[in-house]
Amino acid sequence: MDKTIVVKVDMIKIHPRYKKVIRRSKKFHAHDEQNKANVGDVVRIVETRPLSKTKNWRLAEVVEVAK
Repeated sequence: MDKTIVVKVDMIKIHPRYKKVIRRSKKFHAHDEQNKANVGDVVRIVETRPLSKTKNWRLAEVVEVAK
């Protein structure tokens, strides 16, 4: 996928009744016009108009570059 990145967002929630930590993750397809992001980078994405069937986000900035 050219100019597309897949961003995985991890969420941690505590169950209200059982107090167990629940870990969930969700993947977002985002548009990366200059192909700046690499595997392992921490990025910031912002919502935008639909760019394709699954792309409603675009890359705002690369916060931290992976080692």
